[in-house]
Order: sequence, then structure tokens, then C-alpha cells
Amino acid sequence: MLTSLPPISSKSRRRRARIAIGAVLAAILLAALVLVLVAQSGDPTARDVTAPAAQHPPGPPWRHGPGTARFTIVVYADLECPFCQSYVPVLRAWVDTQPDVNLQWHHLPLAAHDPMAGEAARWAECVGETFGHAHFWDAATWFYQHTRGSGQGLPPGVEYPEQDQAVRTCLESERPAAAVAAQAEQAHREGVEDTPSLRLTDQATDRAMTLTGPVQGDALLSALDLLASPLTAEEKPDAQ
Repeated sequence: MLTSLPPISSKSRRRRARIAIGAVLAAILLAALVLVLVAQSGDPTARDVTAPAAQHPPGPPWRHGPGTARFTIVVYADLECPFCQSYVPVLRAWVDTQPDVNLQWHHLPLAAHDPMAGEAARWAECVGETFGHAHFWDAATWFYQHTRGSGQGLPPGVEYPEQDQAVRTCLESERPAAAVAAQAEQAHREGVEDTPSLRLTDQATDRAMTLTGPVQGDALLSALDLLASPLTAEEKPDAQ
């Protein structure tokens, strides 16, 4: 025969209630402490994103990706070039997936696309001078997203977004035009006349090659593998 349990006294109920309330308060305090520690530690992802940009010396040239990368891809581009308009954002996204590759912009505004190509290049140059590497690349991306291309420039009613006093002061100077002209002249001396064109350099061996057109990721990887392959007998420095 089952026996009934003795009734719980009011004193026991109060003691159990205090224990339960204490446990809840302890859990709340622990959660608050965790939130404070997380807030103090910061966002490691944000630190990782900004770290590579800090590794680059002030531009120009304007670079994107890790500053310590073994391989550098220089893209010769025109902000009014339709092929560049579709290719450069893809190239930039591909570089983001390659931990040992960085990207460098080289102005090559084509005469057929002037004066709009030159105007856009000078504006992007001043954004970079004022705000740094990442903002230059963001400016180039913004322009490609909005221009009508082929020398037509921005649609009516669309204005350049970065127009603060520092950018305007830069545009009123001769610096951006001189930087764009110097890069264009260098490209011509190197025999580069078309956009987009790429120059791939292995910083470890100083080997380089130039490619023309919108080269895709698999072909870029093959080219980089070729640059990284062992030196041939002709390429090895003479023994001293």
C-alpha cells in the first residue's frame, strides 16, 4: 500500500523559490558577462578585411588584396571600356579567392573614349588620394555599374558620389591628370595598347608575362603556375 508524502512546509517552498530565483539571476549575469567580453574583443572579421589594405604603401598605384602576395596582376583598364566594365569586377572577385595574389590598377584611357574616360580616371584617382586603396577600387566599381560605356559617361542626372571638399580640391589640381598620363605613357612604352590587358608578375622570381583580353580564372592559374615553375638553364643567373 502506497504511503502519502508529507506536505511541503511554507518554509521549504520559500527556500526552493529563493534557490530558483538565484539560479536565474546567475544565468542572466553570466550571459551579460559573455556579451561584454564579445563586445570588447571586437569583430575579428572586420579586422581581417581591413588588414590587407594597411599593408600597401600610399598609392598610386592602387592595389587590392594582400600586400605580401607572391603574385601581382596589373590590369590595364579604361573606365569607359565596355569589356573592362564587365571583366574588372569579375577579376577583382577572383583575386579575392586567391590568398597569394593581389591586383593593381593601371590607367589606360583610350583616345576613342575621351574625354569621359579621362574625366572618370581623374575622379577615381582623387578618391584614392583622399580615402586610400579600398575607396579607389570601390569608386571604379561604382563607375562601371553606372556608366553607359564607350565614351558616353554617366547618364543624365547621375552624379559622382564622392564629391567632398578634399576630392574637389584634388580635381582642381594637376595631380590626377599627371598620374593618369604617366601610367598611360608607361603602358605605351611597354607595348600595351588594348584594354583590358594584364601583366602577371611573380615577385619571388621576377618573372612576368603580359596577356590581352578578359582572361578567366583557370587560364590565370595556369599562367601563374608557369611563372612559378623552376627556372630554365637560360633563365638562371650566371655562376660567379
